[in-house]
Amino acid sequence: MTVDDPREPHAVIAAGPAGAGRAGVLAALLELDAAMLAVPAGSWLVVRHSVESTRAAYVPGYRLPHSYRPELPAVGPALARPPRRVELSLAQQLLKRFPLVDTPDTGSLGPAGTGVLLDALGRAGALLFVIAADQSFSAPELNLLAEVARAPVRVFFAVTPGAGGWAAVPEGTAATQGSGEPGGPAVDPVAVTVEAYRAALLAAVPGLADARWFPILDGRVADLTRALVAWASEEELRRSSLDPPEVPGAYGRVPVLAEPGEWSERLDRQTRSAARRIRQHLALELANLHLRLVQEILFGVGCAGLPQLLDRELEALSLLATAQCDHAVRELVDDAAGRLFGVPLAEGVRRRINQAIRWGMTDHTTGQELERAMLVTSGAGVTGLTGAAAIDALSAYPAPARTEVLPPVAVALSGGCWQHWRTPGNDDPNDARAWAQRALREIELELSREVSRRFEVLRLSLGTVLSDAAEHGNLLA
Repeated sequence: MTVDDPREPHAVIAAGPAGAGRAGVLAALLELDAAMLAVPAGSWLVVRHSVESTRAAYVPGYRLPHSYRPELPAVGPALARPPRRVELSLAQQLLKRFPLVDTPDTGSLGPAGTGVLLDALGRAGALLFVIAADQSFSAPELNLLAEVARAPVRVFFAVTPGAGGWAAVPEGTAATQGSGEPGGPAVDPVAVTVEAYRAALLAAVPGLADARWFPILDGRVADLTRALVAWASEEELRRSSLDPPEVPGAYGRVPVLAEPGEWSERLDRQTRSAARRIRQHLALELANLHLRLVQEILFGVGCAGLPQLLDRELEALSLLATAQCDHAVRELVDDAAGRLFGVPLAEGVRRRINQAIRWGMTDHTTGQELERAMLVTSGAGVTGLTGAAAIDALSAYPAPARTEVLPPVAVALSGGCWQHWRTPGNDDPNDARAWAQRALREIELELSREVSRRFEVLRLSLGTVLSDAAEHGNLLA
């Protein structure tokens, strides 16, 4: 959970339990009505700066976003399924410093949703956790915060009044602003509440000792706003320093330093091995997913909750598959190119090789685009929709233009699945179990074919780049 690409834009991601008033805190930060931040259950909200105010819903299965208003299901045709994210653009000064992102309630995330949130936090850089004075940290929330504490993520806590206001102060408590004696300064229940939360959290997650805490009194968020702006300024400078205008090896000829030998045969073996390893790992993940789905169908969310559960699991699986492919490609490029140009590869040389590979892959795709979103149909099959926009619609947290060689893996449920399992007549657990088994089998077959195809195209393109370099004696500018 680290920021691998310093060109990734920073953001503040808000999370917390239901009923904590998170929407009210974000609305106060943005100086607008909380109703404007409403999104369908399970969707993420990304609030950006723009001169013109717009709101768009990104729905898997569509290349273009839909216009969306909170008071209506959609403007135009009704959405067949909830969007993965809704983007709201506003002409608000705070958003010039950083985007604000709201997430589903932590109690509804589950392990898969928590993994998606952790991935987004590693890219965004900051977490704003909102909790009410009459709530306590659940075990999954403590596990989430423990993961965050081990990552380079800045954490801010906002404590809102509970249903009954702030906690009552017991006699003799030490958390006071004064002596607590007759005639002395009165005990502050707000300070007592915040300190009690902080002590309870640090007992479980001591790594968050540096996190800052902000009580939200009568909707006033000035201190929290200043703290977030200060962090954004520091983070922007930090990320800029990690990505200088020019990196070593970005220009000029790079000579071949060693005889290539049997690099082609080695590349073939390594490519096949990497693809096989990823396919096996994904098959194991899908087997475990099948067990979780059966348990939830029988004892948890039931048939009506199956689409949202499976869709979130597939989103987490997509992130895992993408990360594994990216890691394997980096290892292949470093090993094969390092044998020709020497190790370690300069960052500029690696970027030039990656760019050449991407250019060359278009010659080996045999008419099938690698940028492909996979959609599970109501008949338990898998269909595809090509193009970068189709893949982008499957992202809960949007990503910048990729610098990796391969496009991301993207799997989601089509709108037909949501309509089918939310129809009252389709509530037979046995039918749901059989459908889930067939669907996961089709997903496994499709992912296996997709991974094999991607690494074969990679092998051909990388082989061409290195063959040209070996023939000319250098990597051309």
